[in-house]
Amino acid sequence: MSTRTSERGNPVTTGVGTVAVVAHRRKTLGGGLDALRAELAGAGVDDLLWYEVPKSRKAPKKVRRALKKGADLIFVWGGDGMVQRCADTLAGSGTAMAILPAGTANLFAANLGIPEDLPEAVRIGLHGRRRTLDLGRLNGEHFAVMAGAGFDGDLIREADRDLKGRFGRLAYMWTGLRHVRGELVRTRITVDGAEWFDGEASCVLFGNVGTITGGIPAFDDARPDDGCLEVGVSTADGAIDWARTLGRMAAGRSEESPFLRITRGRKVKVRLAAPRTYELDGGARDAVTKLKVRVVPGALTLCCPEVGESA
Repeated sequence: MSTRTSERGNPVTTGVGTVAVVAHRRKTLGGGLDALRAELAGAGVDDLLWYEVPKSRKAPKKVRRALKKGADLIFVWGGDGMVQRCADTLAGSGTAMAILPAGTANLFAANLGIPEDLPEAVRIGLHGRRRTLDLGRLNGEHFAVMAGAGFDGDLIREADRDLKGRFGRLAYMWTGLRHVRGELVRTRITVDGAEWFDGEASCVLFGNVGTITGGIPAFDDARPDDGCLEVGVSTADGAIDWARTLGRMAAGRSEESPFLRITRGRKVKVRLAAPRTYELDGGARDAVTKLKVRVVPGALTLCCPEVGESA
């Protein structure tokens, strides 16, 4: 890739190869998709593939089509759910992904310093540093931010779409208040082949980055390039326990909570005595009694800000 300068002094990309856009048409950022087309044209992107989808679950088909047509870079327009679907398809392909954070939850982008600013996000996609990052894989599906079962899965499942649209991250806390009586379930967890937890639990979490659903800094030491996943289990039971737990997590003191245990590992197996809903990056999945989780090192190539750039 090389660049030249336009009459306005902005960098113009040349030789970037084939660029694709896979966009959730119901999500918004800056001046919208028309502005995105203009930004890419102004940057000198000539070979452009363009796909729009009405729902994130339609995105994988478009990503596969872009890969088949030789895309060298894929811009993903949407929130964490859209990013998760696309990252799951791109995992192991080597094709770079750039995030245009147009959703109500953009935690993966925020953790990596990609701003909710359209021109800057485009610039990072075209000229930023390409990092090789880990993904988690739960029951055969990749995730970028986090996954969880129990209280977390119920919270995601019940988050009303309209409420989420109006209040964003606050919607998770609002719906959480309606589910603080989530039942305790006998839970057995092995981490890298060794038994780590066996008891009553209300929630199991797996993190690839530090800040998770609701903007909570749950995993202080998490890094998406260390070849490991953070693993947490909560024994909180009822409103008072959960208020204390969420308060400690929000304050960045997760390890101080008496209702939370955290460790780190590469392969995790969870057995639940009763079916529990699970979620990946804010997308609810069906209830299960078994979770098989592992880290996939270096699975995703992502366009990120250069070292030292402000978010």
